Amino acid sequence: MSQQPAAPAPAPTSAVATVAQRRDWWRDAVIYQVYPRSFADSDGDGMGDLEGVRSRLPYLRDLGVDAVWLSPFYASPQADAGYDVADYREVDPMFGNLLDADALIRDAHELGLRIIVDLVPNHSSDQHEWFKRALAEGPGSSLRDRYHFRPGKGENGELPPNDWESIFGGPAWTRVTEPDGSAGEWYLHLFAPEQPDFNWDHPAVGDEFRSILRFWLDMGVDGFRIDVAHGLVKAAGLPDLGTHDQLKLLGNDVMPFFDQDGVHEIYRQWRLILDEYSGEQIFVAEAWTPTIERTANYVRPDELHQAFNFQYLSTAWDAAELREVVDRTLDSMRPVGAPATWVLSNHDVTRHATRFANPPGLGTQIRTAGDRELGLRRARAATLLMLALPGSAYVYQGEELGLPDVVDLADEVRQDPAYFRGAGQDGFRDGCRVPIPWTREGSSYGFGDGGSWLPQPAGWGELSVAAQTGVPGSTLELYRSALGIRRSRPDLGAGDAVQWLKAPEGVLAFRRGEFVCVANTTGEAVTTLAYGRVLLASDEVTETDAGEAKLPADTTVWFTTA
Repeated sequence: MSQQPAAPAPAPTSAVATVAQRRDWWRDAVIYQVYPRSFADSDGDGMGDLEGVRSRLPYLRDLGVDAVWLSPFYASPQADAGYDVADYREVDPMFGNLLDADALIRDAHELGLRIIVDLVPNHSSDQHEWFKRALAEGPGSSLRDRYHFRPGKGENGELPPNDWESIFGGPAWTRVTEPDGSAGEWYLHLFAPEQPDFNWDHPAVGDEFRSILRFWLDMGVDGFRIDVAHGLVKAAGLPDLGTHDQLKLLGNDVMPFFDQDGVHEIYRQWRLILDEYSGEQIFVAEAWTPTIERTANYVRPDELHQAFNFQYLSTAWDAAELREVVDRTLDSMRPVGAPATWVLSNHDVTRHATRFANPPGLGTQIRTAGDRELGLRRARAATLLMLALPGSAYVYQGEELGLPDVVDLADEVRQDPAYFRGAGQDGFRDGCRVPIPWTREGSSYGFGDGGSWLPQPAGWGELSVAAQTGVPGSTLELYRSALGIRRSRPDLGAGDAVQWLKAPEGVLAFRRGEFVCVANTTGEAVTTLAYGRVLLASDEVTETDAGEAKLPADTTVWFTTA
């Protein structure tokens, strides 16, 4: 007999609220990332905002997620889409105001959803009051000590203080013009020039961020996602790296500006603050490290709660590679008592429906659409695999619609700062940031009444929430069903281990209590044991009277033995 993906089963509000209130909610939570400028626009200016997010909270409740992570909405010149913060205690007018933030948090809590906000402690905007005053006061200003200002090398200081390169391309240093008009000191910026790095050796920086934490905790947020959590501390003396093409070393070596051991004392201090508050608020680290083992250092019992698993995100759709990274992740997290995290997409990488549509080995920013049918089939299967693993899972807005990356944006509409700087990141992050479609029709497919800040492709409406809601087998209903099952079954999400089962080459099979997940990563149909009743499948699965199941190519199925 054939098995279709199960019908949608949104959890009732009371069930969602119960889950959100339980202890250790974050250990197996499904957390949904909202990129505010691209989620929903309430005022028709083409830019998403907090009121737009607030209006769509019931959709997220019914989707079945536990928490919502909001990318930055702070006051910012938007040189890097809000990751250049001018005021950490204000909402940028394009997104609303503090009253809107307060209303969003309150509404989310009433719906049983938690709110996690982004925190950007590695750098500020060059329009931050500290930095503006540091420039205005000139050399010797005490405020310059809160950043990394240095005299240049060379006869007249015309060379950067060291050889570090910006992640966005070019040198990591910019020379300033002093108040008297002369060429002066240089300041460090590991990202764009508009994002000067804080000097975390200065006590005022730590004091300020502890105060910022308390400000938002008092507002009622449930946690913080820490941007560039691995970058706050720089090696003493800011030593030369001694090589060019430094980006090729990222993720392979401990750099003098990333993953320095001193960051851990900062997070121990932060954890003390968080533990003063009731409600189990959490920290989530964006920590790019050379190994999963080093990532585990960030989630020791007295530091942060979770860290993104970038090694998993960058793993190809291959059974052997996936099994290896799953084992390494679980083995690394178990000694520190932290949950594993699993993620397939975010605002900085090509959506996995497009990555999986292309040959492996092209990285996480891809310029070609590839085979979209293949990409979506693999993306659906990868989602069921991810949601079956023990730990916490992250969903990036729009992936539940099966959205591909928009790879053909014209140069003149792109806004990623890395796109305009040579030798840095590929700069194609705009493709995953195109506003998501809510309806089949309209100037922006329901995003708002005034178009969208990045152009949406033709046919976007056929992938919309309206087009997929209630449609058996649609990607949206697959997510709703998967999240509903995950919520209802204690053997999904919880725990720190899987029991691998014998399976054909190219197939992953593991047991977790009464639950069995089988993922066929090959391009051909395979026959495996039928481990009980089919709960859910990413494609049609055929069971035989001989107790076997035939899985199509690139398909994942959930069984229950109960």
